[in-house]
Amino acid sequence: MIASLVLLGYAALLITVGPRALGRARWPEHSPRLAITAWLALPGSVIVSVILGGLVLMVPVAAVGGGAAGMLAECLTALRAVYSHPGGAALGVVGAVVALATQGRLTCCVVGAVLRARRERRRHRQLLTLVGHPGSESGAVIVDLREPAAYCLPGRGTQIVLTAGAVESLGPVQMRAVLAHERAHLRGRHHLLVMLAGAPAAAFPWITGFRMAQEQVARLAELRADDAAATTVPRLEVAEALLRLGAPAPAVTLAAGGLDTAARIRRLAATPAPVGKVRATSVTVSAAAAVLLPLVLIAGLPLALRIHHCPHAVSGAVTVASPAAEAMVTGEPATWLSP
Repeated sequence: MIASLVLLGYAALLITVGPRALGRARWPEHSPRLAITAWLALPGSVIVSVILGGLVLMVPVAAVGGGAAGMLAECLTALRAVYSHPGGAALGVVGAVVALATQGRLTCCVVGAVLRARRERRRHRQLLTLVGHPGSESGAVIVDLREPAAYCLPGRGTQIVLTAGAVESLGPVQMRAVLAHERAHLRGRHHLLVMLAGAPAAAFPWITGFRMAQEQVARLAELRADDAAATTVPRLEVAEALLRLGAPAPAVTLAAGGLDTAARIRRLAATPAPVGKVRATSVTVSAAAAVLLPLVLIAGLPLALRIHHCPHAVSGAVTVASPAAEAMVTGEPATWLSP
């Protein structure tokens, strides 16, 4: 019970304080890849904590303790005693509902998002075969639309799509910047990162922290692609290309323009300094600790509280292992077998 409360309290604290702290930090602008890791670790740790908290309520066991010979009989007695009265049975039901409902809801949203994205991308590819034609120099698919737009279609059969308006408005250097931006999206599998961040927000839309994580991962993926493009052409050329791409892109794609373009242009013009090794190491360790802490709590809290695997206090009776079982563990002959 105590371990479950600690886990659920940790999840509530993390989803309340974590997004605000990350949202106010300035270093994510300097290292989008590192910030994506932090924003993905935050909801992941919350969900793991909630599921483990429910499982602890459903199966009230903790760290191993006591004699190994009588552990099985003691556990069975303890579990029978817990579920024999209404309060223990109610806690077990609540734990099962919390753990299974959280896992089931999240799984359904992930599977649904994957299937919808595949279906929409397949339809978009079929549409491109009808209205698009290959570009002579860019290697992208050209669509005869006057609005300047550029986007990539991830997944199976990846494609980069440019409108005729984009081809006309972009210069050679800016075209290289746009293509490098879209290739960075495809190479980094940014659509999968955005989908991972979006699954908790879709499963639990009333939780503000999950929505913030989804928005931030999508924004940081664009910053990461901007930085990749800036390694091939000057940063100001990347900013100029973003200025010329104002048309929206389909929802299942990743576009060079259209998402917080003004802030991205200011960032490219400012040339943010890279994050130092100390900060990068501390953020990486913190993200790993946030995910692993629920497992550490499960393993270490019962030891700190000196709670046995299946405590005698729960059963209300002392279970005595048989002499034969003790003999198996200690290696000494059982006295009742002696002549």
